[in-house]
Amino acid sequence: MSGHSKWATTKHKKAAIDAKRGKLFAKAHQEHRNRRPPRRRRPGRQPVPVRCHLQGQERPPCRPTNIARAVKRGAGAEDGAANYEDIVYEGYAPAGVGLIIECLTDNRNRAAAEVRSTLTKGNGSLATSGSVSFNFERKGQIVVPSEGVDFDKLFETAAEAGAEDVTDDGEVFTVVTGPSDLFTVRKALQEAGFDYDSADQVMQPKNEVELSLDDARKVSKLIDNLDDLDDVQNIYSNWTASDEVMAQLDEE
Repeated sequence: MSGHSKWATTKHKKAAIDAKRGKLFAKAHQEHRNRRPPRRRRPGRQPVPVRCHLQGQERPPCRPTNIARAVKRGAGAEDGAANYEDIVYEGYAPAGVGLIIECLTDNRNRAAAEVRSTLTKGNGSLATSGSVSFNFERKGQIVVPSEGVDFDKLFETAAEAGAEDVTDDGEVFTVVTGPSDLFTVRKALQEAGFDYDSADQVMQPKNEVELSLDDARKVSKLIDNLDDLDDVQNIYSNWTASDEVMAQLDEE
């Protein structure tokens, strides 16, 4: 892999996503304000909070029945609730990079259209079910900061708890587990005094595609644009690059 560090790739992707996350919250808040319909009032009638203030009264509390109704609606137990479903799309980015795109949406048609459009604009395409996922397998992944950590002790603790592998990726040690063993291994590491940055289930590629700087730029931009879509929750890919390429991407 030309001296490639998996953590370097992960760190670059994570940094790009984290940098945009603040913008996304601000954007969502602004869109909510802009879409909020004007309140209809009878001529000469003040909004409830203002009217109560002018009369020296407190705003009337929300009725328990309204709270209960809102909870039921949010949980999908009442008419008018949005029905969310998990959908997984498979696709290709430039240079033959495979993508698995996990969505949570209340509108299947909207999600499909937005994912397809974004892929097309980024010189990618949707793929048939199974044509990409065959090259991925679900794993548990625990990322442990390497500073001050004895690798041998970490390896021994993780292995005894059922971990499949532990790799030294420079700034971090990555513990790989079966999907059903993630909680058990994470708990064992905590009890042994190991701190961790993250512990998640991920889709791990069996084979990776090493990209040039130009292709890495294109793929990174496409993944960023997919991540901007409201319905997209997780994106997994099988691209990798040399340390030199990753360093150049980090500088841009």
